Amino acid sequence: MKCISIGSFMVALSVMAGAFGAHALQGKIGYDLLEIFKTGTYYMTIHSLGLILFGLFKPEKTWPATAFVIGTVIFTGSLYGITFTGIRSLGMITPIGGLLYIAGWIGFGLEARKRIG
Repeated sequence: MKCISIGSFMVALSVMAGAFGAHALQGKIGYDLLEIFKTGTYYMTIHSLGLILFGLFKPEKTWPATAFVIGTVIFTGSLYGITFTGIRSLGMITPIGGLLYIAGWIGFGLEARKRIG
């Protein structure tokens, strides 16, 4: 299923990003920017795993998966953007990704309720 393969790829990317942050960024950027980067990596990992779990349901509706993926692009992407550019105004779009994450989890919950009661 697409959710599982996309989620697995996203987890791999989050592990690579985490390693990059730990080895290449540490000491080269400020602590505050490193923490922003770590937050992006953490949320990418969590929601990638959520996408994999959602795919295991063989869901009828795919919008929750789409919400996880687009949410990751916006949420994590904006945090990575802040880290590498220092443009903190990118943080204005971060909550849009957060709202998509929430929508994805609600959709996941509705699908789970339908499938397992």
